[in-house]
Amino acid sequence: MNNLHEWPEPIIRAQSLSEIGLPIIPDRYIKPPPERPSLNPENSDVNIPIIDLTGLSEDENTLPATTLDQISLACREWGFFQVVNHGVSPGLMDRARKTWRSFFHLPMDIKQTYANSPKTYEGYGSRLGIEKGAILDWSDYYYLHYLPLTLKDYNKWPASPDSCREVIDEYGKELVKLCGRIMKVLSINLGLRENHLQNAFGGENFGACLRVNFYPKCPQPDLALGLSSHSDPGGLTLLLPDHEVPGLQVRKDGKWITVKPSRHAFIVNIGDQIQVLSNANYKSVEHRVIVNSAMERVSLAFFYNPKSDILMKPVEELVSAHKPALYSPMTFDEYRLFIRLRGPKGKSQVESLKSPR
Repeated sequence: MNNLHEWPEPIIRAQSLSEIGLPIIPDRYIKPPPERPSLNPENSDVNIPIIDLTGLSEDENTLPATTLDQISLACREWGFFQVVNHGVSPGLMDRARKTWRSFFHLPMDIKQTYANSPKTYEGYGSRLGIEKGAILDWSDYYYLHYLPLTLKDYNKWPASPDSCREVIDEYGKELVKLCGRIMKVLSINLGLRENHLQNAFGGENFGACLRVNFYPKCPQPDLALGLSSHSDPGGLTLLLPDHEVPGLQVRKDGKWITVKPSRHAFIVNIGDQIQVLSNANYKSVEHRVIVNSAMERVSLAFFYNPKSDILMKPVEELVSAHKPALYSPMTFDEYRLFIRLRGPKGKSQVESLKSPR
């Protein structure tokens, strides 16, 4: 296995390449023809479901049956949906996005003090996976732990711009609460007790982390991707997109759908761990990010994950003679090592977990 303490070659920031005004992108960023994006997709009028969460609070769930059905259908058929009236302040969402955009426009020497390594990925980074010579994505990012508290280290969070750490803390607190509310709905829709999925994640001992993505302008967006096709390895993801510049694409029926973000909505997507727990009743779905020649993008992906050392396997109540357990048990720590070593590879990791027949 490669040394996880160091990247296999010197890191070049995509933002630096963008800012020097290259007319063409380096070969390291050119995707093979089958992986290149179509910037004029056929299904331009199609969007992922948009669901109103009015009635879902910390204290009670008074969502109408029609809304529960909408969420169930979205989890089974799309793996993605947008939520509005979710209880997180629009002002906080705007502050979080603005704060992180400011971070990525700080001088490089300040950002470099937070440069990450493949051991934990915490900090300022520009690649996933440690394969030497791999084709890279046109993006930079910042990754940090929010929970458990044993991994939460303010010193690894940016000290600039002003109030950055306070904004991250407040944002994380609100998203943890929203994820907890959504987890209850997902459990109920599977015919389980409302806390079943949360307990399978470790109860109060779950994990949460934030990856902020910066996609600089790209002179050849038809040849590159901001983030290669993958499904999220964790449990549940809440994405705060850049509502001014679409970029997220979701794979549906073999075609790539460009998501049109609603203002102050979160994009929710099912991760591989919930696909495993639900015995594939819920689907984690491939997605990727396209880039733009005229505008940069910033998005915040908040990952709500199982406790790292708990074995994840299909819930017993969802296993039967006609639908046996589809996946072999594996801890989340073991599982996410795959993407940290190999980078994003479509759905190949969750498929590799399938029990032999």
